[in-house]
Amino acid sequence: MFATPAFAQAANGAAAANPLLANLIQFGPLLLIFVLAYFLLLRPQQRRMKEQQAQVAAVKRGDTVVLSNGMIGKVTRVEDAEAMVEISTGVSVRVIKAMIAEVRTRGEPAPAVTKAANKS
Repeated sequence: MFATPAFAQAANGAAAANPLLANLIQFGPLLLIFVLAYFLLLRPQQRRMKEQQAQVAAVKRGDTVVLSNGMIGKVTRVEDAEAMVEISTGVSVRVIKAMIAEVRTRGEPAPAVTKAANKS
């Protein structure tokens, strides 16, 4: 109401002269939020997922594991996609390796069983 038409035209002309700059100023904060969200939220989560997948892939006999349902047990046998976990004395369950949530403690490497040791 108090602005003269000359000032209104000058402001309009400056924005029309460089529309790229006007768009950057307008969408800059939104882009900054997405970049910050990637580095603060998504990237660390991806790193944790890779570490957990590497732990599950490297699980071996004797490791203490936590299953996704909260049970804690000791690995007695490992196959390609499954593992046998002893959850109590004499109680073993077969679980899919993807359901292992955490590898708590690394067990000692199991000694290799040879035919000579089996015969005695």
